[in-house]
Amino acid sequence: MRVLVTRPMTAEVTARAQAEFDVEIRTQTTPMGRDEMIASLRDFDVVVPTLGDAYGAEIFTAAAAPRCRLLANFGVGFNHIDVAAARSAGVAVTNTPGAVTDATAEIALTLMLMSARRAAEGERLVRSGQWAGWHPTQMLGLHLTGKRLGVVGLGRIGDAIARRAHFGFGMQISYVARSDKATDYPARRAASLPELAAAVDMLVVAVPGGAESRHLIDAQVLAAMPRHAHLVNIARGEVVDEAALIAALQAERIAGAGLDVYEFEPEVPQALRALDTVTLLPHLGTATEEVRSDMGHMALDNVAAHLAGLSLPNPV
Repeated sequence: MRVLVTRPMTAEVTARAQAEFDVEIRTQTTPMGRDEMIASLRDFDVVVPTLGDAYGAEIFTAAAAPRCRLLANFGVGFNHIDVAAARSAGVAVTNTPGAVTDATAEIALTLMLMSARRAAEGERLVRSGQWAGWHPTQMLGLHLTGKRLGVVGLGRIGDAIARRAHFGFGMQISYVARSDKATDYPARRAASLPELAAAVDMLVVAVPGGAESRHLIDAQVLAAMPRHAHLVNIARGEVVDEAALIAALQAERIAGAGLDVYEFEPEVPQALRALDTVTLLPHLGTATEEVRSDMGHMALDNVAAHLAGLSLPNPV
């Protein structure tokens, strides 16, 4: 049974994969191209893909009767895989939920603080050599403690963000979700996304990617936000209408934004990069040794279960 891992992994995960499976690990850090993906379905029994490996319906059609029977996705998000097309081709799909929750919440809080306190702008000022010294009105930002946080999607990650914000900063929590959520902190469910956006100082996006959530944060939502408010996105880039966000920031209709993901990643528009009011991170949500190893082990657990004929731990 041949296994393909589409990106280099941590040393710990690599050692396990090589010890347990007949595995080939791509050395490239970039997503696979069309021909590579078709070949992977034809030549391997299991593929461990990740973000950017766009297994759309056309790939499964082109592979005809694929040898592959499992895509053990490395990551909780799987919007780059057409799950329905995979199932029609007889290919199961798994992911790695849970392992990413705390690390992604940490990045959300990082971006909230950096955007509110203008940290990236200040760091650039110091590096430029143009800082003239402290004064009472220098780079005044938003005091985060006690402010109103709106969470778009109160799943595992959204809840972890809200808990940290409430217990760490005394923030007042509101959210939108498909149903009421039981929490161990006070939280109000808003009637709609525009209503939520209008009543917060910080709006954090924590919903899954995919067709249902594409451009969920659009010009209407951005227009509803108070001018002093900030937007943070740690979900998927396409959840935010990037052109609408750029327009809102350029017109100073919102105070700032913190982004770890981008609509056309890894492309980041020059108009966005030119704005001092935006904090930009290179998709660091799960970028710690421990978390990436946990994700890798979870993906390999799915591989091992499949090869042993057992129930998959994390089917999607």
